[in-house]
Formats: sequence, C-alpha cells, structure tokens
Amino acid sequence: MTVSLKGPVTPQVIAETARKFGTPVYLYDEREIISKCRQMLAMPNAFGLQVRYAMKANSSRALLRIIAGEGLNLDLSSLNEGRRAFRAGIPYSRMMLTSQEVPCGKDRQDLEAMIQGGMTYTVCSIRQLETLADVASRNRVPLAVRVNPGVGAGESVTRNTGDKYSSFGIHLANIQKALDLAQSRGLVFKQVHVHIGSGGDPKLWRENIDRELDILERFFPDADTINFGGGFKESRMPDETAADIQELGRYARKKLESFHLKTGRELKMAVEPGTFIVANAGYLIAGVIDEKWSGPGGFEFIILDAGMESNTRPLLYGSRHPFYVVSREGALLSSEFDLNAMDVELDYRVVVGRCCESGDSQSLDYQGHIIPRKMADPSVGDYVVIGGTGAYCSAMSLSNYNSFPKAPEVLLGKDGSLKLIRSGQTLDQMLQNEMDEGQ
Repeated sequence: MTVSLKGPVTPQVIAETARKFGTPVYLYDEREIISKCRQMLAMPNAFGLQVRYAMKANSSRALLRIIAGEGLNLDLSSLNEGRRAFRAGIPYSRMMLTSQEVPCGKDRQDLEAMIQGGMTYTVCSIRQLETLADVASRNRVPLAVRVNPGVGAGESVTRNTGDKYSSFGIHLANIQKALDLAQSRGLVFKQVHVHIGSGGDPKLWRENIDRELDILERFFPDADTINFGGGFKESRMPDETAADIQELGRYARKKLESFHLKTGRELKMAVEPGTFIVANAGYLIAGVIDEKWSGPGGFEFIILDAGMESNTRPLLYGSRHPFYVVSREGALLSSEFDLNAMDVELDYRVVVGRCCESGDSQSLDYQGHIIPRKMADPSVGDYVVIGGTGAYCSAMSLSNYNSFPKAPEVLLGKDGSLKLIRSGQTLDQMLQNEMDEGQ
C-alpha cells in the first residue's frame, strides 16, 4: 500500500529515514512548516500584523532558520532561547522575550546587550520591572507588559495561563502599581500581552480579544500594539478541528476597527503561534522491539524503542497523537486517519515505550489510564510512527531518563532530500559533565 501519511511524508520515506538514521528519530516536513508560516502571515488584520514563532515549541536550529526565513519573528521564553536563536543567525531585533526569569549578574548584562540590539522585553512581574527599569530608562526603549486577566482557558488544566492558578504576567489587581512605577522612571508600555492558554476553544480566544482591548483602553494610553498570544488549536487527531486562522483574524480585525472608531487609535496586532506552525510537521519514528500480553481480560502491548522520554505529552497532558504502522519494507499497514481503507486485520492495542514507568504509554487519558487504540499488528522490526510530534516533543523530552540518549532529528527538505539536523546523543555526551567525588 502506497497511501501517503501526509503530503510528501510517505511510508517509503518513513522506512528510508529509519534505515539511514536509525530509530527512534524525529522527522520534520519542511514544506508543511513553510505552509503554516504562510497561513499565519496571511491572517486578516486591521492596521498591521506581527507574527512571532513561539520558539519553545521546537528550537532546533534548522527549523528556526526556515521559520525566520519565511518572515516570522521569535517569541522567547528564556534568555538562553535568545542566545540560541542569535547563534542561529537571527538578530535580537527580531525577538521578543517574555519570561519568568529575573536576570542578575551575567544574565542581566546579557539582557541589556540584547535590548540594546533591538530585542523587545515584556515585563511579567513587578520585580522584573524594578530590576530592569534602569536598563530600559538608560537605553530609552519602550517596554511590553503581560497582564494576567484573572480568566484562563486551555486544552488541559496545565495549559491554562490566565486565571488565579497561573503565575504568568502581572495580575490586574497590581497593574496600577506597575504603571506608577513605570511613570516614575519615565517608561512607557507600547505593547500589551494577554495570553489565556494553549489549545483551547477558539470561542474563548475571541472573548479574550474583547477583554484585552478593554484592559488596553483603561490602562495603556501609549500602547500601539496588542498581543493576543498564541494557543491556536491544532488538529493532531482525525476527530479534532484546527482553529480557523482566517475566521479568528477577521474577528480580530473587526474588533480593532471598532476600537479605532471609538478611540481614534490604530493598533497593530501580534500573535505568537508555536504548535500551529510545527506540530503536524513532525513525526516520531519508533521501532517495534517486542510484544507482550497481560493475560485474559488484559491488553496486547506493542513495545517501542521510544516512549515517554521522547514524547512526554500523553503522560503530562493526556494528549493524543495519531498512530501509523509501517512495515520495515515501507508499506502502510494502518493509519488512524483511514482505518476503513486498511486491508489487514485491526485490533485494539496499547503502544508503550521501554522506560521503567507504568505511565510510559503513548495513549493515556487525563488520569493516566491506558486507552487501547485500533491499529494493525506490527512485527518486531516494523515501525510505529507517532504523528503531531513537531511541537513540544523533542523540546520537552525527558532527556536521559533511564539513561536513554536524546534521539536524532531529520528534515525532509522541500526538494525531497533527507538531512540530519541534529545528531543523536552519545553515551559519552550524556556523561561528559559528570565528575568523580572530590574533584
């Protein structure tokens, strides 16, 4: 069977990647990344659009260069992400840092250099503002601010970033204190950021637009940019529906035009997609190394050479990823996107990794219970491909748990070539920072 998994990522490409680079291995589709970048840049807007890729989703150098090459800037969550992106050839002027860090010492010096290089800094706490006020004042740079609106949403509780359980941003109750401090130092906030969560209902994203415009009008007369954050829902599974970027953009444009008629202010719009850009461009190719059975009334387990250490999202969030079963010869045996088209026997099976943890399964509910999935019966040596792993999989991998090394990463170029973009970690690299007692 020669049915494509998605676009150029065919079963033959899967088998070729596994033969050339071994398993487990992450595979990324350059054409899908480019397509997603262009969709975001085409998002409707009223008075200008800034698209910043949320680098934390996947910070691989080759992917950063592709995304920046398409015209997206970067949304950073740490100083090290800024250092890393700069080493990839991306100037600080194309970065915005929104972080929980309070830099001091060398970090403080580096941050000032980044700001002098054009980086936009988002204040996320009163202490950050107190610490960085002199830097901003000395360099005469405007600041951004992240506001916690007291309302949040997300695909799971752990991805809610806006209510009383979230520490992100300055809560509305403390905004006046931040404004008074900024005014005393001659500082202005030119950008306002309110992000309520990731992967939630697009309806709640629309409601956040109204909420944020109200906050901006009440507290931030100098702001010229409104940042709606990211969190755009992506459809990893067949029964999921992705956020309609065009519809959300039209809604935002309508609201910004109404705001202009009411106040005379023309606000630029900023968004920070991460998952939407890279999630469905990524595949984790794992080899089948064993099969087990837990007795009558139990489960049939498919044991892979990759699991929670390579994709922790099912264990962390109860997230679902699609499964494809591919033979070692490159034939598609089953796909959850078209199970009815499969001409092999299908049954409900459980996909697990090799870690010594009961939670090392790629199919769990929110309570950590195993959920069997319908799929073909692979042989040892075949491959189970886990889709939707371009975002928050390699980046969040549980590096070196059970002393398993970090898997290599490969790019399927738009020309069809397979390029190694990150070597697999060796045991020597894993151990290189360890020291004998007394050194």
